[in-house]
Amino acid sequence: MGISIRNRKAETKAEAKTKTKTTEVDLSGIKPLPLWFFGFEGVMGAAYDLTKAWDDAWMVLIGIALVNIVVGATVLRRRVKLMRAMLKNSHTRKIAIGLLALRVGLHLVLAALGAPVTSVAGHLAVAVLMGTATVTLMWFNQRMTFRALRLA
Repeated sequence: MGISIRNRKAETKAEAKTKTKTTEVDLSGIKPLPLWFFGFEGVMGAAYDLTKAWDDAWMVLIGIALVNIVVGATVLRRRVKLMRAMLKNSHTRKIAIGLLALRVGLHLVLAALGAPVTSVAGHLAVAVLMGTATVTLMWFNQRMTFRALRLA
């Protein structure tokens, strides 16, 4: 079960190419996204249940989404490289799919147990859970991206 010399040389060349690509781009100036920025994402993660708990929540959510876009385009402009790296990261896609599965699964399991979420308090509780999970997972994903880029 050993690796031949030819495979070791190929692995060494592949590692050298990877290191060259990473070092060609200056990543030293990238700072982490602030935790408050993930609050926007947490609200969007809780959007479904917020709209179920409060009929006019969609207007507030559109306003928050617009503020998120403006803040991303102005205040966080210097961190565009980090946001792109996080969006290209497969962990980010897994988190998004996992959060969707969590929401659908939670609602389906509670409905199957005879306790569907229909009350305002129930939807607010699920919204808090989803918002907290979104903020926590996105912050963790940022930390993992920094470690992968060797910035932390």
